[in-house]
Amino acid sequence: MINVAVIYGGRSREREVSLKSGKGIAKALRTKGCNVKEIDFTSKDFISELNGIDVVYLALHGRYGEDGRIQGVLDILDIPYVGSGVLASALAMDKAKAKIIFKNAGIRVAKDKLVYKKDKSEIDIEKLTAEFEFPLVVKPNQEGSTIGLSIVKTKGELNKAIDDAFSYDDQILIEEFIAGKEVTVAVLETETEIKALPIIEIIPNKNQYYDYESKYAPGGSEHIIPARIDDKTTDLLKEWAIKAHQALGCETLSRVDFIIPNDNSLPVILEVNTLPGMTETSLYPDAARAIGLSYEDIVYKLIKITQNKYKNKQ
Repeated sequence: MINVAVIYGGRSREREVSLKSGKGIAKALRTKGCNVKEIDFTSKDFISELNGIDVVYLALHGRYGEDGRIQGVLDILDIPYVGSGVLASALAMDKAKAKIIFKNAGIRVAKDKLVYKKDKSEIDIEKLTAEFEFPLVVKPNQEGSTIGLSIVKTKGELNKAIDDAFSYDDQILIEEFIAGKEVTVAVLETETEIKALPIIEIIPNKNQYYDYESKYAPGGSEHIIPARIDDKTTDLLKEWAIKAHQALGCETLSRVDFIIPNDNSLPVILEVNTLPGMTETSLYPDAARAIGLSYEDIVYKLIKITQNKYKNKQ
C-alpha cells in the first residue's frame, strides 16, 4: 500500500480552490487503495506529519505552493512529490521570466511591459497608452486564477487597474489584449514519453472573459473537447505546449493556456500551470477523460509516475 500525503489549502488567495482539488485527490487515491493523509498546509508543523510518507501529492495553488518554496522543502527531506521541481515552479509562477523563455523557444507571446511598485510614481500614462492600444491587460506578475487581472478599455480605467494589480504583487505586467478563442493543452510526462492530451476549448458562460468566476463557479464555463480548431493549429498547439513544458523544465504534468487570435494569426501562449486544478470538473481531468482515463485513474497514474521516476534516480 502506498502512503500518500495530499497537501492542500495553504495561505494563498487560491486556498478554497486548493481545498477542493485536495479533497477530490484524497478521495480518488483512497478508491485506488492508497493510505492517504490529508494535510492542510497552514504552518511549519506540516513537516512532522510527513513521517512514513512514500510520496506527496501537492494540491496547492498560487504562492507557497506553485512557486517552488514547498518543493524545496520536500527536496531537502528527500520525499518525492507530484509535479515540477523548484526552478520550473518558480519560473512558471513568474510570468515575465516565463515569457522570455517562451519567446526564446520560438513560441509567440503577447507584447508586454513589466513595472515595479517602486517605479509606480514614474508611470507615464500618456506614453503607456501610446505604446499599447485599448483594450489592454493589467495583472500581477505572480498570481494565478486571473486574481488581480483587469481588462482595461479606457484611459480612465488604467490607474485603478494598476492600483488593483499592485495590491497583489510588487511587480505587474501590462500586456496587449488579444481577442480570440481560449484553449488549454494538458501535458503528461511519464518515465518514457511526453505527450499533449486533447486540446480543450474554453467558453465562459457567466462573463465575457475566462476570469475567476468563470473558472470556479458552477456553470461558469463550458469545456469543448476536442477544441473546434483545424488540424494544423492543433498540431502547433501541442508542439508548443510540450516545448513550453520542456523549456521551463517542468515534470510529470502541466497545463498550457493559449489564445487563438480572431485574426487567424499564430496562437499566443498565456501561461504554464505546473499544478493544474484537479477538482473532478477541472480542465486537466477533462483532458485525461478524453483519452480514457477516469478522474481516479489520472490521479493514481500521476502518483505512480512520480514513484517510478524517484526510484530511477536512486
